[in-house]
This record gives sequence, C-alpha cells and structure tokens, in this order.
Amino acid sequence: MTLHLYFAKRFLLIFLAVLAIFALLQGLLDLIEELRNLGDQSTFGRALRLTLLRLPEALYGILPLVMILSTIAMFLGLARSSELVVSRASGRSGLTTLAAPLAVALALGGLIVAMVNPIVASTSKRYVTLTETYDTGSAAAVSIGPEGLWLRQGGETGQAVIRASRANAEATVLYDVSIVSYRPEGGPQTRYVADEAELIDGEWQLRRVKTWDLTAGLNPEVGAREHDSLSIPSTLTRDSIRDRFGKPNSVPIWDLPDFIAGLEEAGFSARRHLVWYNIELARPLFLASMVLLGAAFTMRPARLGRTGLAVLSAILLGFGLYYIRNFAQILGESGQLSPIVAAWVPPVASMLLALGLVLHMEDG
Repeated sequence: MTLHLYFAKRFLLIFLAVLAIFALLQGLLDLIEELRNLGDQSTFGRALRLTLLRLPEALYGILPLVMILSTIAMFLGLARSSELVVSRASGRSGLTTLAAPLAVALALGGLIVAMVNPIVASTSKRYVTLTETYDTGSAAAVSIGPEGLWLRQGGETGQAVIRASRANAEATVLYDVSIVSYRPEGGPQTRYVADEAELIDGEWQLRRVKTWDLTAGLNPEVGAREHDSLSIPSTLTRDSIRDRFGKPNSVPIWDLPDFIAGLEEAGFSARRHLVWYNIELARPLFLASMVLLGAAFTMRPARLGRTGLAVLSAILLGFGLYYIRNFAQILGESGQLSPIVAAWVPPVASMLLALGLVLHMEDG
C-alpha cells in the first residue's frame, strides 16, 4: 500500500508540473496573439484578461498529451533510479505498478469532467462576450428554448432583439421572425415581422416583411408598411453565432442534458451536443488509456537502450489515437456514426490497444 501511495503521489506531482509548464508556454503564446489581435485597442491588462479566460480551454484540449508525457517522465525517472527494478524484484508485476497511476488518471479525469468542465465552459463564454464587446462595443446573446430562438445584437445604432420559431443548423437563416430595434438612448424604435431572415455580410435580409414605427405618441398600425424584402444592419457574424449556438463546450456538462432537450423541443439538431456530452463522459477512460500507452513503451530498464525511440513511438501513437478520436467525433456530428459509437469506441479501443501493448512488453 505504501508503494502504491508513493507511485500515485509521484505521478500526480509530475502531472501538475507538466501541466504548469504547458500553461506557461500556452499563456505566453496566447498573450502575444491577443496583443496582436486587439490592435489599437491593445492594453496589457485587457490582453492579459483575455489570455487568462482563453487558457483553460486551451489546456483542456491538450490534457491527453499532458497525461502521456507525465507517464513517460515518471517511468523514465523510475527506470533511471532503478526503483522500477526494485519494485519488480519485490514481486510486483508491471500491471501492479501501473495500478496507482491508473487510479490517479481515472480520478483526475472524473474531477476534470465534473469540476473543470464547467469552469472551461464559463471562461470560454466570457471570452467570446468580451471579444465581441471590444470589437463592436456590445455583446450578442443567444437563447434557445421551446418558444424558439432568441438573439440579441447591439452597436452604435442601438440594440435589437430577434425571435425566430426555427432556424437552419447554423442559425444564420431564421423563419417566422420578429425583430424589435431600440434607440441608442433607450426605448423601442421599430418592429419587423418577416417570414424569413438571412444573415449576409453584416446585415439581415428580410423577406415578406411588415414594419411598425414604435415612436412614442404614434399609432403603430397607422404607419405600418409591407415590403417584399428589406435589409437591416447587424453586428452579428456567422462566426459569432456559431461560437454561441454551435459550440457544445460552452455549455457546462451538468447543464447539457437540459440544453439538449431544449434544442430538440425547439426543433433544432442536438447531435453535436449529444456527441460532445458522451465524449466528456468517456474522457476519464481516454486519459487512462494514455497512461497505459506511455507506460507500455517506457516501463522497462534503462540499460535496454533506445529510450528516445520508445518515447517518440509512445507520443506518435498517442497523437494518432487522439486524432482518431477527433475524426470519430466529426463522423458523429455529421451523422455518419451514432453519438454513442463516435464517443465511446475510440477510448475503449485505445484502452484495449494500450493494455495489449503493456501485456506484450511484460510477457512477450
């Protein structure tokens, strides 16, 4: 038991050290990128704030790499200090030695999904909001529910609230649309009701539309007008809508089931969110497979040589499995695979492959 605790503590400390190194490097790169993107509005405080908000999402994406590098560093250290040889001499098999790192990886994976995932979702959403505020002076908002899709846009000309009964997959073409625009100083200005609205090059193209002037003191119906088509300016872009409407990682995992149900009730496809939800549930298993994979190539005496080749092989194979998982995610989002298959088959296959490699290295 004491030896298990020693290996678990050592693996955890190495994992935190590797994660801190990646956080420092990623933070410096993101800070430079934000300073360049902000341009004339650039201030160090503003860029640093955006960097800190962006950092959790970046680190969240490279956790498998951090896990496999931590495993490699641990077992190379044990091999050089002959601790691995002593452990084997005491009658412990390689799988027994792996029990503690595997338990730590599974525990970390569970904590990351349960606690870090909501933090990443919150910081990602806040990053998008601040970026839009710095770019346009106002942040957009998206809300989806049984009553339909709600959007809010804003700019120098004032705010506008948009409601649609349904939309296309990217929410750039809206149907059964109602738009109320507000003056910069406050108060409603104009109401638009259209059969269809499409976002094109910084404006909404409305088709079969009726307008009402909502100026105080006037009868809106008297001044109502009908048009075959009409354009109104918009600060929304396809990217900004997609970031809010189509990015599942901006929704905390605890809220995803209700969010998916809301999408389906509103008539929108929830496939991307369903795939992401299952991928998050399978994340601890995938992280544990990275531990097995790193151990399969480095859990051997240092005197055998070819350590560099073993490390390179482990990292390349880890990258390969990571991209296979991402490819399966794309197939799941496009409907080529079911969400369960796309999310769970790659981690399970990675686990079995890594376990097979460990058994082969141990017993030949």
